[in-house]
Amino acid sequence: MNWIKPDWPLPAHVHAAFTLRTGGVSTGAYSSLNPAGHVNDDPQHVKTNRYIIKDILQLPSEPVWLQQVHGVRVVNADETDSLAEADASFADQPGTVCAVLTADCLPVLFCGDDGEVVAAAHAGWRGLQAGIIAETLYAMSCQDVHVWLGPAIGPDNFEVGDEVRDAFIKDNPITAVAFRARQPGKWLADIYRLARIKLAELGVEQVYGGDLCTVADPQRFYSYRRDGATTGRMASLIWRD
Repeated sequence: MNWIKPDWPLPAHVHAAFTLRTGGVSTGAYSSLNPAGHVNDDPQHVKTNRYIIKDILQLPSEPVWLQQVHGVRVVNADETDSLAEADASFADQPGTVCAVLTADCLPVLFCGDDGEVVAAAHAGWRGLQAGIIAETLYAMSCQDVHVWLGPAIGPDNFEVGDEVRDAFIKDNPITAVAFRARQPGKWLADIYRLARIKLAELGVEQVYGGDLCTVADPQRFYSYRRDGATTGRMASLIWRD
């Protein structure tokens, strides 16, 4: 399979997927299923890869691709054209596909308990610290939400400086448990734990995933931290019938 099916309890009419880097037509550092159009890959390869993804997942429509900027803006995918500047989208209409692209940042998928509202968010450390999860939950306006944390940079590979740790701890001292000292001024951050702390603050108890590392698995995942700027992206997608 060229994608991961998230392991979480969804209503039967809700579907979600996380694409791997395999099974596409891109070459070189972008090999092979890169759907990102902003990373200098061949545009025709990107177009073909997006068609492959739509075909293998039997998507009901073209995903609403966002222009992600590490911010906290959330858009209504039902009313938004692709390339809106935002880092999350939600949908409450059938057939609309919410999507985010990542290569180490944390992809977060959301599903309201009745499956009537779904959402996808791109949570790098900046967006996570600034409140992208809270903004997405607010936009969804659901009583209860299930959340899936997709593959991201793992806690043994995410080195950050004092400024990152200080930013999180200033907001919530409990987040100190998500950082391990590596050397003076450098820490290993657990982005999954940080996300779970944020979700717990917001009253979200049903959280799944968060056990894979993009850096450590070059066969399946692109990684900006591992490979540098010349690399592809994976797609996290969610939609409802």
